[in-house]
Amino acid sequence: MPYQPDPTPGKTDWFVNDRFGMFIHWGIYALAARHEWVKSQEKITDADYQRYFDHFYPDLYDPVQWARDAKAAGMKYFVITTKHHDGFCLWDSQQTDYKATNTPWGKDLLAPMVEAFRNEGLKVGLYHSLIDWHHPEFCSDMIHPRRDDEEYKARDADRDIAKYADYLHKQAEELTTQFGKVDIMWFDYSYTTYGPGGKGKDHWQSEKLLQIIRSHQPDVIVNNRTEITQDIYTPEETQPRGWYMVDGKPVVWEACQTFCGSWGYYRDEMKWRGVPELIRTLIDTVSKGGNLLLNVGPTARGNFDNRVRERLEGIGEWMALHSRSIYGCTMSDFQAPTDTRYTQNGQRLYCHLTSWPFRAVHLDGLAGKVEYAQFLHDASELQYKEEGDTLTLQLPLVKPEVEVPVVELWLK
Repeated sequence: MPYQPDPTPGKTDWFVNDRFGMFIHWGIYALAARHEWVKSQEKITDADYQRYFDHFYPDLYDPVQWARDAKAAGMKYFVITTKHHDGFCLWDSQQTDYKATNTPWGKDLLAPMVEAFRNEGLKVGLYHSLIDWHHPEFCSDMIHPRRDDEEYKARDADRDIAKYADYLHKQAEELTTQFGKVDIMWFDYSYTTYGPGGKGKDHWQSEKLLQIIRSHQPDVIVNNRTEITQDIYTPEETQPRGWYMVDGKPVVWEACQTFCGSWGYYRDEMKWRGVPELIRTLIDTVSKGGNLLLNVGPTARGNFDNRVRERLEGIGEWMALHSRSIYGCTMSDFQAPTDTRYTQNGQRLYCHLTSWPFRAVHLDGLAGKVEYAQFLHDASELQYKEEGDTLTLQLPLVKPEVEVPVVELWLK
């Protein structure tokens, strides 16, 4: 392993082994079906946004099926939006009336979800927005839906962000005491760098927030978005060139990405990434020592639409044969050739052929270091030749019928 991040306050050993998780963005914005930021993007008032609260009735919600779909795709943990920036809460919080139990649905959505995923063996992650456009003490700023409403902004002088921070802390305490063991707390997000009015750790009182979290869940993994460094870094909708570095040092990191550019359900978004690209993204992430948190946005009726299911099934089909090259793996010391990615777990080196070569692939630096080679999907032997420091694998003319073939190399 070329890099070894420093120890973190939370327990990350399981995290860097499991490598693949499901992100779920779900709330009343699913009724609008045009991005989870619709309230901000369209500058919708609380009064106009209320129609989504008043008509939220997810009658097809089946968390057991969600959990089974995630497990079948090869995911090992999940992170659910307990509250997004619009302030709507999926659980029966005692700090607000703006919650699922007060919609026409009338029931807690979070508790059965946590139970279902835990029963399928997945670790539990809770996303909680640091932002809240519904809370009366949350001051307007450059991303607030009412940013251009002079009458609304004039009342900011009477708002007390410290009262909002207290509300945030009390909800965090509920989440870390009412749902059993929480493996990840995924906060989102600080934006002091956006300019005047941007909010961050002083507004959230992040040090106190983290003390609350750690007092109830000492092993929990906390991300970096409270503006106080914790356990994992979370680059969004991007792939780093190599292992993610902060101040020149390697860190534990997780890429969070979408199927289509929207986190919440977006009915008319047609720029969806295909299964081959998503598999390559997972491989690329692990080859750089990271995790992939891949997002789904359920519909307002509470189901995964066909586009989601098709992609989860395709990823799962590949993972069923190739998960050995993902779980427990990390970046390799060896330099992979063009159109391939290496992952490594101890003495097993995995060469992912992201583009099918003609008859052979040349692996520099591996001559004399390999005792056996095979395709991972069917354990069929691959012969090879050695010349100088290069090992040349002899491949069939026709690509095997898997999205990304993987060669498993036993190192001496």
